[in-house]
Amino acid sequence: MRSAILFGIVTVLLIGITACAPAPGKRVWDIVWPLPPEEPRIKFLEIYQSNADVEGSSQFARALFGEDVPLILVKPYGVAVDRESRICVTDIGRVFIFDKKNRRVDFIGAEAGTGKLRIPIGIATSRDGRIYVTDTASDRVFIYNSKGNLVGLIGQKGEFEGPSGLAVDEKRGRLYISDAKKHFIKVYTLDGKEVLSTIGERGAESGKFNFPTNLALDSEGNLYVVDTGNFRVQVFNPEGKHVRNIGSVGDRPGNFSRPKGIAIDSEDHIYIVDAAFQNFQIFNKEGQPLLFVGEGGSHPGQFLLPAGIAIDDEDRVYVVDQLNARVQVFEYMGEKWKKRQAAAPKPEQKK
Repeated sequence: MRSAILFGIVTVLLIGITACAPAPGKRVWDIVWPLPPEEPRIKFLEIYQSNADVEGSSQFARALFGEDVPLILVKPYGVAVDRESRICVTDIGRVFIFDKKNRRVDFIGAEAGTGKLRIPIGIATSRDGRIYVTDTASDRVFIYNSKGNLVGLIGQKGEFEGPSGLAVDEKRGRLYISDAKKHFIKVYTLDGKEVLSTIGERGAESGKFNFPTNLALDSEGNLYVVDTGNFRVQVFNPEGKHVRNIGSVGDRPGNFSRPKGIAIDSEDHIYIVDAAFQNFQIFNKEGQPLLFVGEGGSHPGQFLLPAGIAIDDEDRVYVVDQLNARVQVFEYMGEKWKKRQAAAPKPEQKK
């Protein structure tokens, strides 16, 4: 990305668009950031709100005749993508699993019992199929297998007061958990049975936190912590040593007002959601702002209280749009995208 694409105002004419997502494959959107003549870097792809977005529009048609009721997100917060490319979204009392490949929606934590979720917030997945979920009502972290069965719990009484963000470092065998109310990050083994270390305490100095929320890891294992109450993101190396800060309070590019979700793409660009600005900002590895995407509203590419964000192995970007009760999907048009475009079959030329 180049500094020349910084923060242009994106005006897109949207004709006949409603807040509901089209059925899969029915509409191809042409919304990009920044606008021409600049080279586009982010492209809008699609929206997930209900089972109709993976099963097809016939589900709504059946619902009109009273045979089925669509399964709709209510107030989502966190998002992750698992090894099967399923989109996992925390919602009130459950985790939605949008399985586009198999054209179905499943749930985790919705059934009564030990694995029942109440207010799930953060979510992360591992390559071996585990799904980690923080629950602020029970002050615990739930670990499920890929089939949604509970396989572990982290958090004895008093251990957490507000578990929120999660990050999985499989290379080093670590699970990072932020506690917003205790103002620290705890580092566990991946099974959650052993505490390896604790990072930070309450304060405004570098290395200290004021309501840390969401977490992300870059390709080198550096930990990025959204330090919400201090209006910044702090970066730590794999040994837990503070490296640098990104951002400060304000209303200019590179500033934050209400930072929430964070994710990192394959080229180590940093994506940070700001719920007050109704957008996500993109920074380079050194923390310099490159581009922002979004504005307030309910059309594609617009947000009302955006929250969690995740990026999959193909650099598709998933952003939870809380008050619009949906997940919007974008695509970073970087090196991976260019390789896919080059490898795609070309239309047969007319003779």
